[in-house]
Amino acid sequence: MLNLVSCGVRKSIKHIPDVKQYSLEIPKVNKINDSTFSFNQNYLTKNKQQLWELYIKGNPLQLGYNNGALTRDLMQKQEEIFFSKVEGFVPSKFKQNLLRGFLKWYNRKMYLNVREDYQAELYGLSQYSSDKYDFIAPKFLRSMYLHGAHDIGHAMQDLMVVGCTSLAIWNENTEDGDLLIGRNFDFYVGDDFSKNKLIEFIEPEEGIPYLSVSWPGMIGVVSGMNKEGITVTINAGKSKIPLTAKTPISLVTREILQYAKNIDEAIAIAKKRKVFVSESILVGSANDKNAVIIEVSPDNFGVYKVENTSRVFCTNHFQSDAYKDDKRNQKHIIESHSEYRYEKLQELLKENKKLNPEKMAAILRDKSGLKGESIGYGNEKAINQLLAHHAVIFSPQKKLVWVSSNPYQLGEFVCYDLNEIFSDKRLKSGEFSKSELNIAKDPFVDSEEFKNYEEYKFASSEVNNAIDDKDVMLTDDFLAHYQSLNPDFWLVYYQSGKYYFNKKKYSKAKTEFEKALTKEVTTVPDKENVERYLKKALKKLR
Repeated sequence: MLNLVSCGVRKSIKHIPDVKQYSLEIPKVNKINDSTFSFNQNYLTKNKQQLWELYIKGNPLQLGYNNGALTRDLMQKQEEIFFSKVEGFVPSKFKQNLLRGFLKWYNRKMYLNVREDYQAELYGLSQYSSDKYDFIAPKFLRSMYLHGAHDIGHAMQDLMVVGCTSLAIWNENTEDGDLLIGRNFDFYVGDDFSKNKLIEFIEPEEGIPYLSVSWPGMIGVVSGMNKEGITVTINAGKSKIPLTAKTPISLVTREILQYAKNIDEAIAIAKKRKVFVSESILVGSANDKNAVIIEVSPDNFGVYKVENTSRVFCTNHFQSDAYKDDKRNQKHIIESHSEYRYEKLQELLKENKKLNPEKMAAILRDKSGLKGESIGYGNEKAINQLLAHHAVIFSPQKKLVWVSSNPYQLGEFVCYDLNEIFSDKRLKSGEFSKSELNIAKDPFVDSEEFKNYEEYKFASSEVNNAIDDKDVMLTDDFLAHYQSLNPDFWLVYYQSGKYYFNKKKYSKAKTEFEKALTKEVTTVPDKENVERYLKKALKKLR
């Protein structure tokens, strides 16, 4: 058995896709200025909101080469940020070697579950990857592994760094009756990872042109819309640890965008792919003037369709009949922050009638708890958790897309018209966005509270360091200031309590844990942790 596994690992490491069938012109990039590059009719430019915009066209191999040549510096920087983050999680060289061996074994069958044309595209893209990380895996396989990072992250550690929120509304719920979709992509790998957002306009040789919002080095889709008005957004569900990597979810959604014109076609594509995590895919359709949630997992499949209503909400739990008896999903609804955000969406829709894109942006930016309660900035029970990689608003029938600029979803939302972009009109004007339709930045960005929140994030790392290192000491004044930066957030009191507990100051620890329990604690396991520490502190005081 071991020999078979070793053979499988060796075979996957040596695997290179067959790309001979594709014609290829090696790109010669023309640098127009520091933020604009071109090759034939392919472009990379940075707009005034600091969003990178990439337009590429061609066969799969050519798409990969064009993408890699134009975004090489950005892609290599993104790879460095990602792997340095992993190094931070696993500082031991011995453990890094173990992790590397595990990833090779775990991903050994991934290429068998990825379309050959996408492998060709990844191969072309990977030619521009850094040599620095060849010790982890060869460039092509490394590019493929990175497309499963979102899946592996939340499956292996159940990291709810992917606590996304999305909604679709139409008919009586929108100002003009048209379908309108909003989403927050709360995937957080640090502020540096989110700096270089990339909006890709892809015109493949086969299939439908589409827009995708992600980061350099990514050919999969986490948020996107095609020229037919099909939209996809993904929200992580509760997963058991899978035995082996299969099709990364972002490549399933990429296939939907590239080949589906309606909801039925989207469902058919999702159904034929084997995934290795649980995920909700919210699909909107201009042609159907409707939206559904496709719910996939390694051993189940469901579709959630609404009846007698014109709205669909999606957080991080499943809603279809296929999962009604799923114990893992039921436990997740009770214990996580997913149901709370779902109820908050219901509350916001009651308060905000007849939505338009500006009102949708306000919902995606909402930082309050139920009934407008202040629950602390960064609380995962809020729609806006102040960590989003991006937020997007889709108007599928009009083929309009709004994409947020930094920070999080607070910056200006930049508007794009897919009808214009995938036409001669854009080539003549050279412009991607329709600035007259942009949505203004959130005034919160310029507030004292936001400055305090950014300082709180920095102070949090200091407190965490002091909790882990017995030789690092903090003053009472520092901890009081830390708490004042985000006074309604339970975590500042819990972290302060843990610091005092580890320094054997049990009376002060008890006080902080009691304060934490008066706030809106994010999840049931979080609350149980606070209560456990409080009991330990009380025991020490006896």
